[in-house]
Amino acid sequence: MRLGGPIFTEWESPEDWAVAVAAAGYRAASCPVAPDADNESIKAYAESASKADIVIAEVGAWSNPLGPDAADASAALEKCKASLALADRIGARCCVNIAGSCGKKWDGPDSTDLTKETFERIVCVVRDIIDAVKPTRSFYALETMPWMYPDSPEAYLRLIKAIDRKGFAVHLDPVNLVCSPQRYFANERLIEECFEKLGEHIKSCHAKDILLRDNLTVHLDEVRPGQGNLDYTTFLRCLNRLDPDIPLMLEHLPNEEEYRAGASHIRGVAAKEGFSL
Repeated sequence: MRLGGPIFTEWESPEDWAVAVAAAGYRAASCPVAPDADNESIKAYAESASKADIVIAEVGAWSNPLGPDAADASAALEKCKASLALADRIGARCCVNIAGSCGKKWDGPDSTDLTKETFERIVCVVRDIIDAVKPTRSFYALETMPWMYPDSPEAYLRLIKAIDRKGFAVHLDPVNLVCSPQRYFANERLIEECFEKLGEHIKSCHAKDILLRDNLTVHLDEVRPGQGNLDYTTFLRCLNRLDPDIPLMLEHLPNEEEYRAGASHIRGVAAKEGFSL
């Protein structure tokens, strides 16, 4: 597996970018260019990544193709297609987005997000994205979420079967699946179930942690790896059974110091297990 995260160093060239990734201690990175980048730039970054032994983990297509505003949803759909095309051109492991919400907030909960009708909309949208791009080496993936599909390993399997496209894969964020005290205290089993059911389809993962507070009713907070209850030993053991280039990407931390601390915790767990990151 390969640890990755944001780069805080400014760079002016593909070579500088590769040096910055390595200086941060990472062997995986998010895509360093946007979908409108020219072919020469894309090729240059891909070559620098290859020479420096850096895996480009993902292209973020963060948008809401299910939104209530038709024009916004259409623009989001085009963004997803352009992002998947970029992922395939630069050789990223996947293009990742959330499924989207039928409500006003693109990543927020809505009463209709976990309905049969929305499930079917997601299937149609993802098929449209993949069929338009026809990726040959990258994949379109949906990040697991607490209040929209895919909200469980079972729901992800249902989507895989329903979408029925080789270009569809899994982006796993186990913290996003911990949406109750029951899952919080049994997250070891939840992680194992994700890998048992989805392992061969997983192309990239996010790294963070989760903490259950003791004030009513239920408060679950994202925190830095090592400050919560996520079973990183089980998570890393399961990841280590996949291909050696599987990326684990740190996210949602406020500054470089916090990223260093999160990376240090994950490396410490890995070292105890004899894993290389």
